[in-house]
Amino acid sequence: MHRTWHPKIFQANSISGASLSVVFDRIIAAGVKKLPVLVRSFDGTSCFSTMKQRAHMDGDVIIAGFFPLKTLGKDHSNSEDSRQEEHTPIFKNYQFVLALVFAVEEINKNPVLLHNMTLGLDIYDVEFRAWTMFKNPFIWLFGKYKIPNYSCMRDRRSTAVLTGPSGITSNQIGTLLGLYRFPQFTFGSFDHTLSDHNKFPALYQMAPKDTSMAIAIVSLLLHFNWNWVGLLTSQDENGTWFLAELKEEMAKNRVCVAYELVVSTQDLSHLFRVMAVYNKINNSSASVLIIYGDKDSLISIIISLEQILMEGKVCVMNLQWDFTMKTRYFMLGSLHVPLIFTHHHVDVSGFTDFVKAVNPSKFPEDIFLASLWFLSFNCSDAESDCVTWDNCPHDASLDWLPGHIFDMTMSGYSYNIYKTVYAVAQALHEMLLLQTEFHTMGNRKGTVPSPAQLHFFLKNIQYYNPAGDQVIWDEKSKLEPEYDILNIWNFPEGLELAVKVGKFSPYALHGNQLSLSEDLVEWAIGTTETPHSICSESCGPGFRTSRHEEKASCCFDCTPCPENEIANVTDMEHCVKCPDHQYANTQRNQCLLKAASFLAFGDPLGMALACMALCFSVLTVVVLGVFVKHKDSAIVKANNRTLSYILLISLIFCFLCSLLFLGHPNTVTCILQQITFGVVFTVAVSTVLAKTVTVVLAFKATSPGRRIRWLLVSGAPNFIIPTCTLIQVTICGLWLGTSPPFVDRDAYSEHGHVIILCNKGSITAFYCVLGYLGSLAMASFTVAFLARNLPDTFNEAKFLTFSMLVFCSVWLTFLPVYHSAKGEVMVAVEVFSILASSVGLLGCIFVPKCYNILLIPIKNSPYCFRDKRHSRRDMHCYD
Repeated sequence: MHRTWHPKIFQANSISGASLSVVFDRIIAAGVKKLPVLVRSFDGTSCFSTMKQRAHMDGDVIIAGFFPLKTLGKDHSNSEDSRQEEHTPIFKNYQFVLALVFAVEEINKNPVLLHNMTLGLDIYDVEFRAWTMFKNPFIWLFGKYKIPNYSCMRDRRSTAVLTGPSGITSNQIGTLLGLYRFPQFTFGSFDHTLSDHNKFPALYQMAPKDTSMAIAIVSLLLHFNWNWVGLLTSQDENGTWFLAELKEEMAKNRVCVAYELVVSTQDLSHLFRVMAVYNKINNSSASVLIIYGDKDSLISIIISLEQILMEGKVCVMNLQWDFTMKTRYFMLGSLHVPLIFTHHHVDVSGFTDFVKAVNPSKFPEDIFLASLWFLSFNCSDAESDCVTWDNCPHDASLDWLPGHIFDMTMSGYSYNIYKTVYAVAQALHEMLLLQTEFHTMGNRKGTVPSPAQLHFFLKNIQYYNPAGDQVIWDEKSKLEPEYDILNIWNFPEGLELAVKVGKFSPYALHGNQLSLSEDLVEWAIGTTETPHSICSESCGPGFRTSRHEEKASCCFDCTPCPENEIANVTDMEHCVKCPDHQYANTQRNQCLLKAASFLAFGDPLGMALACMALCFSVLTVVVLGVFVKHKDSAIVKANNRTLSYILLISLIFCFLCSLLFLGHPNTVTCILQQITFGVVFTVAVSTVLAKTVTVVLAFKATSPGRRIRWLLVSGAPNFIIPTCTLIQVTICGLWLGTSPPFVDRDAYSEHGHVIILCNKGSITAFYCVLGYLGSLAMASFTVAFLARNLPDTFNEAKFLTFSMLVFCSVWLTFLPVYHSAKGEVMVAVEVFSILASSVGLLGCIFVPKCYNILLIPIKNSPYCFRDKRHSRRDMHCYD
């Protein structure tokens, strides 16, 4: 069975948007060249078992490397011993070896660095098992396995050790290397466990600490408006540290945790615990799962979960998983979408060309390359051919391998190896310069510096490597890492191409740290829109969020804003009250400017009241003219002609003072409204009182008694008017002196309007004016009522009684209606009360007299009498 691949389709598993057309061209051109990939085993091949299981390059100073280059499996083809083990190369990890070889060759060709010394390498496979993990480190240290602390090696030239990418293997090997003060460099992700310098005094971590990882992930969540996410971390120091950082950053940006899963290696060995994790993930409404941990801690559960249908989930991860370890990366296509954060690094010039030129003949002491070549290119398994490679394709190259099997571009781990080699070379170079200066070493080639001496120079190293990247060794001075965001394309099935879709830089301005090409992201099959992951739909403008104490802050209900309050953005916790001069629209999402409202002359109601006031004023003037024209008639002379004139003039001003209540209020009109109203009506009512008293005195004057006649002759009733008016003027003066009326604005009584009105100032003074006016009216009504039946031809006591009855009725009705009215209606009620009470006085007192004067002039005579024997019309009057 063979699978066919085009040799140039997948040169790299990380591409940018500009290379998309190239990728599709490669997919279309597939099938031009046939290549068997990973279909062979070492069954029946004996030559590989006789070769040393290492990769070696000679040099004056040796850098050792312990990499996970092979995976342990079972040889199921052997029926006699099913427990026989075979080692299968991990193709992707072989790039670690190539990165180390590339850096060593580049340094050896550099005339500036180590001009009197060359670098070499020794690379061993490291098994991820308890005791066999130490097998190759023991052989490297002591020459033999299982004989610790006894060295069989005569010529030791090793000066530094590279371990990784697993933090667990670096930890185990570091415990051994720390005893001998060997500088150990780990090129995997930063591990907080390894940062303990007391436990690992000789260990250096090349990867920067993920100080910006939490901010980068939260920035991605905010970009897609995801605020309801699940967390899956490993139960170790790294997971604990990251979980605290991430939850703090999420809380700052109102992103909530739907569920939190912390798993250990022991948990992953139990099927029921794996199923519990799966159920928690799949049954949650959160569509986003954040996974943080190293591959060794979480790869088992990731593989387990991928065998179960987990539809529509977006996995945000901190590292790229090894696809070759999975039986099927995506079930039925991209049902869950990975977005992967990897450390950004500069491109190393020449590495891809170097990898293309690699072959077993060029590096004969590399057993790992030989086994990779044998499995990949259908080489003959004869023992002689195993060494000569004559039966392999002559133009075979690692470039033929698919990108998800072997990556041609330098990965982040490989770049850390590249940096490590240059760091060691730089430290050796400075140490050699110092030794040469003090003439302690001379020019003897082959004298190897002690590894323990290298620590002093490593701790203070700071340089720029050939790629232009600044390398700072001090943990406190290290630069924060930048991140590339990768998305895995797996359509068509098996493509498994990592595409760079974005970048996060902590050095950019806030708000511009994340750059993302959203159109490059491949979501789940059948999905064209960005997935949603929210607990509650956003509350739009006009609504506020109503949270529940027992739920997360991202889970809430939407409640409409109260009256005159707005919410103009989404998910507002509190509605904002509109200012007094504005009001909320019906959608409660905008404050509108209130219109000024007052009883204007142009309004229909204002116009009607103004016309009524003017008409009654003119009518009063006409009545006054009639009285002046017939001033010598008996009716006009009766009950004091002067008082009638005063009353009519005061009524004219009563009608006209109502006009002060119309139009836009100002300070002058507000003062004149109440003062004019109080004084003019006091004159009118006091005049009525004087006329009533005159009637009573006139009747009493016919009886014996000089005093009453003297009061009538002397005009004493006329003093009632100035006296009563003076009292009212005094009250008004006190009102103006203490708290005068002023222009006020009522923004609450009428929706959408600011009512401009006159505030009474002192309510007590206002009611004192009304109370005094009412007492005068009641006194006039009482006196007139008592004198209504006095026998006199021109007795107007009945008319005065009716006028005061109307007057009191109007103002007693005014009080409750006035207090229940708002805005323009309140002003209209006051104007109508003024007009109605004035019309009552005019109509009840003067209309009957004008009727007699104009229509029945015969009655306008003091000598008119009625013959009782005749009808009412048979009246005889004499001059």
